[in-house]
Amino acid sequence: MKRLALLLILLTGTLGVPPALAQDAGADARRAAEDLEAASVLLDSAEDAADRVAALTDTIRAYEDGLAAMREGLRAAAIRETELTRKLQAQEQEISQLLGVLTAMSGRASPGALVHPQGPLGAARSGMLVAAVTPGLAQRAADLRADLEEVQALRKLQQNAAQRLAEGLQGVQQARTELSQAIADRTDLPQRFTEDPIRTAILISATETLQGFADGLSQIPAEEDQGGPPMPDIHALKGTLSLPVRGVVLRRAGDPDAAGVARPGIVLAARPGALVTTPTAATIRYNGPLLDYGLVTILEPSPDVLFVLAGLDVVYGQIGEVLPAGSPVGLMPAPTNASTESEGGGAGRSETLYIEVREGDAPDDPLLWFATDKG
Repeated sequence: MKRLALLLILLTGTLGVPPALAQDAGADARRAAEDLEAASVLLDSAEDAADRVAALTDTIRAYEDGLAAMREGLRAAAIRETELTRKLQAQEQEISQLLGVLTAMSGRASPGALVHPQGPLGAARSGMLVAAVTPGLAQRAADLRADLEEVQALRKLQQNAAQRLAEGLQGVQQARTELSQAIADRTDLPQRFTEDPIRTAILISATETLQGFADGLSQIPAEEDQGGPPMPDIHALKGTLSLPVRGVVLRRAGDPDAAGVARPGIVLAARPGALVTTPTAATIRYNGPLLDYGLVTILEPSPDVLFVLAGLDVVYGQIGEVLPAGSPVGLMPAPTNASTESEGGGAGRSETLYIEVREGDAPDDPLLWFATDKG
């Protein structure tokens, strides 16, 4: 596909100028490009909606990784440009003096300049001194010239990267749209039970907290089991599960927020519009608006275990469906337009996902379940 090939070029090419600034980001970009190419092959060979969902999920993740690598490279370039600019400004007087010396040396000396106050011996000493200093001055001028050329290259890199980021964002947005359609077309997922909207509505109206809703939901049995696969014991995977979204931990369980409220879950900072997936096979127990948490998805990976994901902008799937591991369950809130997301290529994450794990009727620390750096 043309948009995939375009991103392959910009991922592997943009970060290579200058190569010393973005070596790690460039390696990440190349890996993302390889993943993107593999996803495009799967997408071209997809025979049904389920295959398209899997391929598009991989495509979006590859886009996100590639764009993150581009932003990191651009951030490194911006930092380097700032350092060089400050360095050059601080040495502005020295540069002027150096240019004056080089200009004088490059011209033809007048006869008077050859007369030294201390006579021929002083003139000889001065000549020897100038001869000794000249190579150092020339090297200093070459270093400064290299710094100026690097600043110019960095500015050109940043100008080109802004447009290419926008192109990449358009590509990932198209993939998100196609994913939504593929999920709507998917009909072959196992269905563990059918939602009882009346009972769910009563539960929502009777609870005032997320904890209360999750507790009440866990007490509603899936009475209309429709022959879905048996749910595994998730405890064997405890501590090894991938986070539902790529991000960093902002708050741990029990840490108070800005209002002084402590919650039993963790808060992740994620990129706007990032894809959220289920870390393991799970049944959708609820997805939709809830209290002031925005859109919420509650997954049941194992009997008496619930994963609560709150703060989504889009949710996928139907209540009662059994999702394979890595299936998309929603998207993080996105900016109103692509240019907003692309501004400040190295900008930090700006959206948050609240994750709560409940075992039985009690919360458990999510960092005990997910594989993170714990930092």
